[in-house]
Amino acid sequence: MSTLTEQIEKRRTFAIISHPDAGKTTLTEKLLLYGGAINLAGSVKGKKTARHAVSDWMEIEKQRGISVTSSVLQFKYDGYCINILDTPGHQDFSEDTYRTLMAADSAVMVIDASKGVENQTKKLFKVCVMRHIPIITFINKMDRDAQSPFDLLEDIENVLGINTCPMNWPIGSGKEFRGVYDRKKGKILAYTANNGQREVEQEEISLDDPDLEQKLFYGQKDMLFDDIDLLDGAGNEFDIDMVRKGQLTPVFFGSALTNFGVEPFLQEFLQLTTGPLPREAYDRQSGEEGEAAVSTIAPDSDFFSAFVFKIQANMNKAHRDRVAFMRICSGRFDKNMEVYHVQGNRKMKLSQPQQIMAQEREIVDEAFAGDIIGVFDPGMFSIGDTIVTPGQKFAFKGIPTFAPEHFALVRQKDTMKRKQFVKGMNQIAQEGAIQIFHEPESGMEEVIVGVVGVLQFDVLKYRLENEYNVEIIMENTPYQFIRWITSDVDTKTLDLASDTKVVADFKENKLLLFRSEWSIDWALEHNKGLTLQDFGNAE
Repeated sequence: MSTLTEQIEKRRTFAIISHPDAGKTTLTEKLLLYGGAINLAGSVKGKKTARHAVSDWMEIEKQRGISVTSSVLQFKYDGYCINILDTPGHQDFSEDTYRTLMAADSAVMVIDASKGVENQTKKLFKVCVMRHIPIITFINKMDRDAQSPFDLLEDIENVLGINTCPMNWPIGSGKEFRGVYDRKKGKILAYTANNGQREVEQEEISLDDPDLEQKLFYGQKDMLFDDIDLLDGAGNEFDIDMVRKGQLTPVFFGSALTNFGVEPFLQEFLQLTTGPLPREAYDRQSGEEGEAAVSTIAPDSDFFSAFVFKIQANMNKAHRDRVAFMRICSGRFDKNMEVYHVQGNRKMKLSQPQQIMAQEREIVDEAFAGDIIGVFDPGMFSIGDTIVTPGQKFAFKGIPTFAPEHFALVRQKDTMKRKQFVKGMNQIAQEGAIQIFHEPESGMEEVIVGVVGVLQFDVLKYRLENEYNVEIIMENTPYQFIRWITSDVDTKTLDLASDTKVVADFKENKLLLFRSEWSIDWALEHNKGLTLQDFGNAE
């Protein structure tokens, strides 16, 4: 039986980030293929399912071919236990990605070799930098015509402001992509293409192989030798300390679709990253977050601790339940152990603890720091909540929230389905996908929904129809800004511009919706004693 420390050191928990269509979900799937979690890319092992991506489980994801929720996937490889957090690439779901990055110890950044660094990659990269976590880059789609690898490295350095160190080097691109040169081994890894559904055959070729010219396409040998000289002379030196601080990104070239370079990337990734990192927490006895004493919780502490980073309802139509995803930060979790829910101030047992492969579930008896577990949530958990061994008096720092930028009026078509409408709206809001507000002194007959990205409106409509059997009428509103009212004022007496609206959240906190920044200035100038605060606390 291995010790707690040995179990924890073998954990790797990372998020995959990219701009939409860079091949992130395909790479995730191929890592699972090499880890033995699936035996044919496009289907879950042992399941006679349709060939859609394993990590895109929600019906709307399969239809649109984009990830709209973060999937949690676990597999074993070479003695390691790997937890992958596959995140939405689409900017409308950046809040879900942001929260997921809070649960990761490192990130894999996937870049399309024909496009370089794209907008969404920049935003997600900034979050990684704020967390000081290692960022490993996989430049994907080398099986298509690509930019010069030197240009791609320069793009990463100039646009993202992080130094690069290529760990391998591509030989050709598009139809002439022959493989990669492994700089550490000093050998060429040449591949034989198959349909991409199974592991690919790999041949190691040394640089002094007399038949090298015949094994590559015309001119590739001379170009490779020139590139190697240039990299060795002018490239950044590899420095593992800079990698661990998030100041240098090791870069790998490959093609997830054809499996070229996927397994060498996985092997190197496990060496470049560490086990679970310590987490900052604050002492609940000495005040609220921001003013309380801060401590660091080591992953191999002898007590259990975790925080909720995601809540998802109706992951499986057969279950019709809500799952709270927890990142274990320290110690060991046992199925029947008693824990303390800090924010709820109660002792409890976590019901039906499971590890989840997209929507496939498996009950777990034990889990360790670094692992992600899902537990049945009857509605008591919120995103950011801390769960600890009874007797511990700390809470992890809260997870940032984003201010909504788009607002719509929503009501149900059939008033007889009020109960389903209220349940659906509340559950989806508790997941953090939407924010709901209402006019003061009114109920849920009509609500104002706030979202970060407009595509979330489509997902809300789709999920209410398919999961709760409720059709809705949605009207867009012109509001763009929202502020908390933090002073004790009577909202009925406020002197506001005609395009400003008073609303309340469902804890009856009062807020103001504005169409413009001019309206915000008007409200502050014409109402003595009124103080407003930005919604959300994401930087």
